[in-house]
Amino acid sequence: MSPKVRQKKVPIAEQKPEERIRNFDEVCLGYTMEEAIEEGMRCLQCKNAPCVAGCPVTIDIPGFIKALREGNIDESWKILKNATNLPAVCGRVCPQETQCEGVCTLGRGKDFEPVAIGKLERFVADWKASSGDAPAPAVRRGEPKGKVAIVGSGPAGLTAAGDLAKMGYRVKVYEALHEPGGVLMYGIPEFRLPKTIVRREIENIKLLGVEVEVDTAVGRSVTIEELRSEYDAVFIGTGAGTPRFIGIPGTTLNGVYSASEFLTRVNLMHAYRFPEYDTPIKRLKNVVVVGGGNVAMDAARSALRLGAERVTVAYRRTQAEMPARVEEYHHAVEEGIEFRWLTNPVEYVGDERGWVKAVRCIRMELGEPDESGRRRPIPVQGSEFLLEADGAIEAIGQGSNKVLLDAFPELKLNRHGYIVADPETGATSVEGVFAGGDIVTGAATVILAMGAGKNVAKAIDEYISAKRLRAASR
Repeated sequence: MSPKVRQKKVPIAEQKPEERIRNFDEVCLGYTMEEAIEEGMRCLQCKNAPCVAGCPVTIDIPGFIKALREGNIDESWKILKNATNLPAVCGRVCPQETQCEGVCTLGRGKDFEPVAIGKLERFVADWKASSGDAPAPAVRRGEPKGKVAIVGSGPAGLTAAGDLAKMGYRVKVYEALHEPGGVLMYGIPEFRLPKTIVRREIENIKLLGVEVEVDTAVGRSVTIEELRSEYDAVFIGTGAGTPRFIGIPGTTLNGVYSASEFLTRVNLMHAYRFPEYDTPIKRLKNVVVVGGGNVAMDAARSALRLGAERVTVAYRRTQAEMPARVEEYHHAVEEGIEFRWLTNPVEYVGDERGWVKAVRCIRMELGEPDESGRRRPIPVQGSEFLLEADGAIEAIGQGSNKVLLDAFPELKLNRHGYIVADPETGATSVEGVFAGGDIVTGAATVILAMGAGKNVAKAIDEYISAKRLRAASR
């Protein structure tokens, strides 16, 4: 290892914890040009590039970093956009520590940290936006290769839409909510992913010729039969946004939320800016959040910013097993959020007015590994105790969107209620209908949904091309 290579990542500026807990502004402030180039110089430019294989959308990571450190930011941005339609989003919310950075060659060296790939991707995307040099709209020459309908405007749908438009298809995205973006808009808080960034990325996708129709619930506003008759192929990327609850006594008490409802009110409907936005939300003082994933971190940190004096995360396993990103956990700890490991709620206790006043919990111990590979939590008999709370938020996962699935009985589902689709192509049990993202895999990460969208776009192109070739040969 060359002694000239910096061992640690170039530090990145962040809001101080005591300041950021009082606002919803982005926590990470990003690199300056000088800092980004300095960090880019740490890249070893490996010939085998394990980081590319670790990226679900196969970005040419050494290529974009090389252009960046040479000062050619335009070229760096072009390399990024060739692989991803959402570079500013990827740079902010992807779990790089377990993907591209997790396999970085530099990070394998003793006392060396991996290259800050995500932070560099974010820098290049933000620099392009701030340069004032707007991306040129794509010019479609001749007749489109075909027409494709995209159901859902989350990361899977947006990725598929952008890639298909680049291939020469006329693409229309149908979104049930009043703003496109899916989980990027309703699920991830402003302090982690500013909505101006999401809107900016969506506008760039529209410049490719993609049309987006909001307030349209496929299965209600328009039927799947109508889409199949009008389009050459349909891609379903509706995600997994249906709330799940533990199902313990007291769940119907006032003050008990699903993370989906809580975060949608805060993020998409701007409850944190009430009364400027007409979305009220109760200002809780003592909150218990159930779960250990990124959604639990988002809910806990949002509750803190809404004025809670104490926020406690109850997780039935230990820190070693929690699926949340390390960065988000560290930010939560810095902000004063408490963690109760090996703790599981068994009842919500209410007051005489029907509001939750405490969460009855039981201590857990870890047994043998379960199907997830993590050790199974087992209740410790006689260990129950109370946590005072005037609000509880369950962040234990989401289920599939039933509006479309109930209206499309021909579609084969698995035992968990998700669409059965080919893992490589996204092809479903119905010809011409493809699916990908959380509606197939269950709740996962933004970048995995994007990877699915990218793979399905290629499969749709091959399907339509083959179909037209067969028709022409008859």
